Amino acid sequence: MKEYSVVPNKDSSAWMVKIEDVSPVHSYNTKMEAIDKAKELAVEDKPSKISLYDGNQELEDVLTFTS
Repeated sequence: MKEYSVVPNKDSSAWMVKIEDVSPVHSYNTKMEAIDKAKELAVEDKPSKISLYDGNQELEDVLTFTS
């Protein structure tokens, strides 16, 4: 299963989409933009999941996409 995550940068001024928890592949100004991109990637690469983190880098939610 492919794993994606949406996390803030150090000062929460940008939101990153990471694949398999490696260096960010995409950076966005808002959390919603990052979530939308992560969903797009996850749907294209099922089965997959997205871990969503809040501004304090604490796990907020997990979305799962299956075929």
